[in-house]
Amino acid sequence: MRYDPRLVQPMREELTRLGVEELMTPEDVDRALGQEEGSVLVVVNSVCGCAARNARPAVSIASGHDVLPDRMVTVFAGMEVDATARARQYFTGYRPSSPSLALLRNGELVFILERHQIEGRSAEDVAADLTDAFDRWCGAVA
Repeated sequence: MRYDPRLVQPMREELTRLGVEELMTPEDVDRALGQEEGSVLVVVNSVCGCAARNARPAVSIASGHDVLPDRMVTVFAGMEVDATARARQYFTGYRPSSPSLALLRNGELVFILERHQIEGRSAEDVAADLTDAFDRWCGAVA
């Protein structure tokens, strides 16, 4: 299902104003996630309530942490269907989930929060999970 872009725009801006880069095509996804070096947070955005109450605010909170991924990117489920499908191919072993928050390091998935781990929790709790993952997987890793 594709949503009215006018309704989705504010949901996009919650992330883009934080510097999260939108990936609009499968090629964009491959360029961002197929990196041999570095860390990338992937936000699978959606129009659902748990994206609005928990996932996007958690990314906002976590973006103020001392340790951050090298890049933060997003695909929008229900809008950029092909880009979202391609991003999910990088989440080997996990079913499609919207929203979800995935961290890749050197092209490999090292951390993921699926919808069932986001829904019903506070944005602060989700952000704490993210910042713990940032501390473990971003920057210099021994």
